[in-house]
Amino acid sequence: MAEGTVKRLTDKGYGFIDTGGGPGTDMFFHSSNVEGVSYDELTEGQRVSYTEGKGPKGPRAENVTPV
Repeated sequence: MAEGTVKRLTDKGYGFIDTGGGPGTDMFFHSSNVEGVSYDELTEGQRVSYTEGKGPKGPRAENVTPV
C-alpha cells in the first residue's frame, strides 16, 4: 500500500492526498473509500495509507486508512 498525507478535505465528502510525487500528483478520494474511521475523523496533514484505483475521471485512492 502507498502512503501519503491528507492535503485537503471538503464538506462535500471528498478529499485529496499528497502523494509526495511533486506538483499535480495529488490523489482524489471519496468518503466511501475511507476504512477504519469515518470521513469526519480525518484531518488535514494526517498520514494515510491507500491503494491506487481507477475512477470514472481518472486515478483515485481506495482503502484509505489512517497510519
